[in-house]
Amino acid sequence: FRVDLYCSGKMDSEVLFLMQLNITINSAKNITVLNFKRRKMCYRKLEDLKVPMLQDKNSTRIHYDPVNIAPTTSTRVFYISVGVCCAVIFLVAIILAVLHLHSMKRVELDDSMSDSSSSQGLSQPSTQTTQYLRADTPNNATPVTSYPTLRIEKNDLKSVTLQEAKAKVKDISISRERVTLKDVLHEGTFGRIFHGILVDEKDPSKEKEVFVKTIKDQASEVQITMMLTESCKLRGLHHRNLLPIGHVCTEDGEKPMVLLPYMNWGNLKLFLRQCKLVEANNPQAISQQDLVHMAIQIACGMSYLARREVIHKDLAARNCVIDESLQVKITDNALSRDLFPMDYHCLGDNENRPVRWMALESLVNKEFSSAGDVWAFGVTLWELMTLGQTPYVDIDPFEMAAYLKDGYRITQPINCPDELFAVMACCWALDPEERPKFQQLVQCLTEFHSALGAYV
Repeated sequence: FRVDLYCSGKMDSEVLFLMQLNITINSAKNITVLNFKRRKMCYRKLEDLKVPMLQDKNSTRIHYDPVNIAPTTSTRVFYISVGVCCAVIFLVAIILAVLHLHSMKRVELDDSMSDSSSSQGLSQPSTQTTQYLRADTPNNATPVTSYPTLRIEKNDLKSVTLQEAKAKVKDISISRERVTLKDVLHEGTFGRIFHGILVDEKDPSKEKEVFVKTIKDQASEVQITMMLTESCKLRGLHHRNLLPIGHVCTEDGEKPMVLLPYMNWGNLKLFLRQCKLVEANNPQAISQQDLVHMAIQIACGMSYLARREVIHKDLAARNCVIDESLQVKITDNALSRDLFPMDYHCLGDNENRPVRWMALESLVNKEFSSAGDVWAFGVTLWELMTLGQTPYVDIDPFEMAAYLKDGYRITQPINCPDELFAVMACCWALDPEERPKFQQLVQCLTEFHSALGAYV
């Protein structure tokens, strides 16, 4: 027998076909069951698909040509959708790239505008009524973005090994033979700062003066690591009021050295104290206008750091340098704990910190932010107006947090104008969000400097 299974040709389908035959031979008990399974696949008729056909020249058989089949509507839609998606992604990528470049240019423009506005304020007296930030309204300007907060663990620098610290500065390492040490400018328990000479690598006849920070023989590996790590705080930043690291010498068998551009009047705190000694014989040695000029420069440098979300954590006069033109630059705090030991205290956690310059949230919760740097700037401004005196000198470091919580602050310096002390008071607001931003401080101090110039 034969069973023919025909396809209708109207649709594509696959059918599982089961045929069972019962065969009985001679006896009803002798039954054989045969099961036949077939998988039948049917396709729509070719003429319904309207596909190209090829006819064999030697026969009348028609062949199906799959190469020249036109794509179906769904296939076209798929390819069109993919193309549109790719085009949209490409356009979005271009727009994001343009916006990124535009934002970078805007930041650079803000830097130049802030510097130029400060310079204009220093040279041209203001003809408008000057408005100052008041202690009772510490931030009455237009609100800006809140401060980025950074939490750090105790002794975070000690988690870095000496080899890791050397690896981070490998690209700026130079040969020890290019450096010549001259006079010792400052000396501590395990560190020294020299006035040095750096010979040009390509032309040995060219030399330039540098600061050279190095350590003594008794310095431990932890102290060497801290010097190298803290020296990199401002690395890669470019601003006229910053003094980042230039080169290092980390050759085996030699004492590590950190090189920075030279500023011939040296450390700002030591310079201010020297001015105080001269003041008795020459009251005009340095004017109040000069001191405000220095404060503006420090605020400009810190404003640059704040825009790049870099937190200094140790802003003070001891971490600034000055030259003969009264240009001030902010430096890192490498070796500061050793060179100015009286400015750092350990509160029982085996960590020396600048307690008298720290904001309350930094003292209590170890929270560091640009708002904390603003607090330290207020103390630095107080240092300028007192010619390098130590703040909170009569307060026990262990009592500083409670002293600040109760609302007490350092007193107004003698001969310090009320408007200038009001700026300091704004920086010491307990709530970080209520403290002024550095850009506001630049504007306020520039106007005050112009007002001083109008009376001279």
